[in-house]
Amino acid sequence: MGVTGPAGPVMDRDEVDRALARLGAEHEAIETSLLALQDHAGRRLLEGAELTGVTRERWASTEASITLLWTYFDAYTDALRSARDIRARRRWSSREDLVELTELLSGESVTVAGSAATANAPAPHGGPGRLSERYSLATLVDRMNELYATSLDMVVAADAVWSALPARIDLLAAELQRTRRLAHSVGVRPGEHPAGDDLERITRTLTKLREQVISDPLAFWQPAEGSSAPGGGRPDTTVYDREARALEDVRREIDAVLTVRQDAEKRIVALRDVLSRADRTLAEARTARGEVLAKIAATEVPVVSGPPTALQEQLATAAEYRRQGQWHRLSPLLESLEQKAEDELLRARKSLTAVTAPLAVRAELRGRLDAYKAKVARHGLAEDTLLVERYEKARRMLWSAPCDLRAAEQAVLRYQRAAAELLGGPRVPDQGVPEDDRRGPGA
Repeated sequence: MGVTGPAGPVMDRDEVDRALARLGAEHEAIETSLLALQDHAGRRLLEGAELTGVTRERWASTEASITLLWTYFDAYTDALRSARDIRARRRWSSREDLVELTELLSGESVTVAGSAATANAPAPHGGPGRLSERYSLATLVDRMNELYATSLDMVVAADAVWSALPARIDLLAAELQRTRRLAHSVGVRPGEHPAGDDLERITRTLTKLREQVISDPLAFWQPAEGSSAPGGGRPDTTVYDREARALEDVRREIDAVLTVRQDAEKRIVALRDVLSRADRTLAEARTARGEVLAKIAATEVPVVSGPPTALQEQLATAAEYRRQGQWHRLSPLLESLEQKAEDELLRARKSLTAVTAPLAVRAELRGRLDAYKAKVARHGLAEDTLLVERYEKARRMLWSAPCDLRAAEQAVLRYQRAAAELLGGPRVPDQGVPEDDRRGPGA
């Protein structure tokens, strides 16, 4: 890259070496952040979603910004490589080399070629977009930080809404359906009782709300006031909370109807539902355990016990008490059963979580191994004999059945350490999981 003169005083060799070391560290941080953004679950969801409204507009801009980020990063990488090549010409750089390095490292020596992404992305300082820009490396880092922060903010906000609201809406809709059935059983129907009309309205509102949240999540995002951190804010649950309160009001009204007529029956039905869910969850856990034992060599996978027959026997006793009208015996039995049933459901869910944990660990190790392979490939080290040998060994362990997780994790760690040594990066910690750099590129 030709220059006409130095950008300020000419650096000496020590200053050049320190600048190259600093720029190399920034390059590593930027690359790590960009890869994390590329692999972010929210970004993948945005790519495949049918978006509307403000989310569609912001995602179009964010996609352009992400493309431009990689363009800037490539230009930064090329400039850093050129500077390293010039410095490597001689052990003791000549004055001409130092002049050239000073211009490259301090001056506006990096030209970013024009593209559609450049034209569509926000221009620096609010100016009009141009087909090419010249930057100093420091300015280029600032520009990448700016684009990264705005892109990550949009992705994190959409992902936060999608992670929170649809699941809550679905849970509320399930509760709504149970309430509708209960209301119908006691004659609370639309057109015949105000609570029945309320249930119909809540149903329509929740259906529409879910559609809007899926297609336009940013319409339900409240940024945090005074916060400049990416993703600062929270999902806007105003509509959801209003409908949840409305459903609770309906439920209380139905309960008033049931107090005399069907209090006991309602509680028995609810108990059956909880125990049924616990039984289904335990069955799912037993099935999952068989899959884990077939795929993972993990003797610590806990045994899943069957449903306690005593609770079903006590529930049958409660139903018999109701038929016979023995309310004085039924009330304490129901109170005891309700607590035991909730405990049983909690136990079943914990069992399911415990037995599927090895599969989650294996998936995390697979992802980590492939991420490092992609990283070394970008640096032209994909054919390194040691890396190939260690990658294949780790891959065979992770994609074989049964998989020895402890041995596989050590194999992945050995591959990471070898890659880190060749790349000249920081040493991989013993626990194997490098901390995410959440400070943004160049931090």
